[in-house]
Amino acid sequence: MKKVLKFLKYGLLAVLGILIVAFLVIYIKMALASSGNFDLLGEEATSSTQNGILYRDLNKNGKLDVYENPKASLEDRANDLVSQMTLEEKAGSMFVNMIGTTPEGEPMEKPVFTSDPMTLMMAFMLPSNSEMIAKKKMNSFNILTSIDADLLAKYNNSIQKMAERTRLGIPITIASDPRHGTENNPGASLYTPAFSQWPSSLGLAATRDTVLVREFADIARREYTAVGIRLALHPMADLATEPRWGRSNGTFGEDAHLSAMMTKAYVLGFQGDSLDQNGVACMTKHFSGGGPQEDGEDAHFPYGKNQVYPGNNFDYHVIPFTEGAFEANTAQIMPYYGIPIGQTNEDVAFGFNRDIITTLLRDSLNFKGVVCTDWNIITDSRMGEGRAWGVENLTPKERVKKVIDAGCDQFGGESIPELIVELVNDGAISENRLNISVKRIMLDKFRLGLFDNPYVDEKEATQIAGKKAFREKGKIAQGKSMVLLKNNGLLPLKKGTKIYAEGMLTPEVIYTNGALVDNPQDADVILKKIRTPYEPRDEYFLESFFNQGRLYYSDEKKKELLELINQKPSIVVANLERAAILTEIDKASSALFGEFGTSDEVLMDVLFGKVNPSGKLPFELPSSWEAVENQKEDVPYDSKDPLYPFGFGLSYK
Repeated sequence: MKKVLKFLKYGLLAVLGILIVAFLVIYIKMALASSGNFDLLGEEATSSTQNGILYRDLNKNGKLDVYENPKASLEDRANDLVSQMTLEEKAGSMFVNMIGTTPEGEPMEKPVFTSDPMTLMMAFMLPSNSEMIAKKKMNSFNILTSIDADLLAKYNNSIQKMAERTRLGIPITIASDPRHGTENNPGASLYTPAFSQWPSSLGLAATRDTVLVREFADIARREYTAVGIRLALHPMADLATEPRWGRSNGTFGEDAHLSAMMTKAYVLGFQGDSLDQNGVACMTKHFSGGGPQEDGEDAHFPYGKNQVYPGNNFDYHVIPFTEGAFEANTAQIMPYYGIPIGQTNEDVAFGFNRDIITTLLRDSLNFKGVVCTDWNIITDSRMGEGRAWGVENLTPKERVKKVIDAGCDQFGGESIPELIVELVNDGAISENRLNISVKRIMLDKFRLGLFDNPYVDEKEATQIAGKKAFREKGKIAQGKSMVLLKNNGLLPLKKGTKIYAEGMLTPEVIYTNGALVDNPQDADVILKKIRTPYEPRDEYFLESFFNQGRLYYSDEKKKELLELINQKPSIVVANLERAAILTEIDKASSALFGEFGTSDEVLMDVLFGKVNPSGKLPFELPSSWEAVENQKEDVPYDSKDPLYPFGFGLSYK
């Protein structure tokens, strides 16, 4: 036994030694590469005055170029800049990839040891900041880090300074997925404690309040701009007509006209009536509607690549764009991963599909802005998944050509500008075609004022982001989004009510109005918070971030829930990421709520009547799994005998 233990001890030490050596090799290799990348950079830009015009000499030539002139028209500035760009600089501008920061807000250049899995992933799986900026000549990035506001601001200033030292000083556009929810899902949204917290898009839709939605977006705009984020990779104008779909939580529900109203208010709040230096550009997604997934499976994964239209309802899914996003002049558009089966001349995914991008979006709907693909549709990512649905047989280089030929301008989640350079040098794509896309990309940078001043005030960032007034507005929205589905006279609760609670993050807030007890038998009321059921999967990296599959609870879980809530009068609060099947739980409970990201503090205000619930369901709640399976993926509110219909919601008054 001692020999075995000794062998294990030295074996573990050997493995640890190998890992340390491997880390050091990677560290030294990246450090050397980083040093070489910085050698490619030049001097910082200086501010000068010519003919009474103060400007930044971004190309360091000692004179006022048109693209540097804040008094020149945006069109003239963009044309001048594109005319000065090399092929490599144009190609680099056509890519948007994820980018990493250290926990201290510094550019990620070398591996770091940290307990944060997202930071670790970025450190080891993504190119360094300097490689993408200096070597690959990229200038648009998707930031994933959720650090303090002053550190986010510090990071913005650091990489903007790096970009300023490139040949033409083209500033960086920092983009982000949603950051204002109460939960974290790195596949679609990022929990950012430094910002105010609001309900999900489903919750915003439940309020039916477009004024509130625009106010939310305006607050989010101010928090984004305070830290340097200038491109929102949202809203989602998709429709949750397929209740099993794992991304329903990011939508405004299943009704096209409600979604259009919400989308319009959302974009106007971020961009203003006209996008300018105070705004945040919106990349509305996913054209032409990413909701009707076959069997509800998400198109991030091979088994979910088909979008189907058994109800012949393709046009319905375009309404939130035509009546919402385009009415608000959304700056940019992102198509989804899926293949619109039988809707175009060839069954290829939206980003590769010329009928969708050029014929419908560009020619028919006259969209003039940037179209950026969803992430990783060209190459397999280092996380193992490629999403070139319908064109799997093409090489990465051929896929790039097909995307450009389809009419897209930028590639999300990729860092391969060398393929575009090769295509132009091969004569497969003309440089004039690139000029069209690059000009669109640069026009948005000019509109946002990035060429004139891309820097932010690090101290001011902490005063704006998460300020008390913003957080209070978020709480108001949380309360207003709650949907009261059932109330057998139990609510609102009386002060001093004894409550046994399960599923709360901060049960101590019960003491503000009632009494918290440790045993159901000692309680007047049982409070149970539950989540939408799903089918755990682990074949692909991102599956853990998408709750998919079944909408019913397992027999074991259901038995456990029913045994608890049958003991006393009970209140069940269901967090609805998707349209859960709550039929038996509804029968057993005295009161039932649907919520979309509500803090325990706000929940207490609602339960004790300080806030009157007024939310309305943004989708129907099906009564059975059979009804879900028999409905059509592209048709709204079509399940048989729903437990609660779309738009249902009670109040106390």
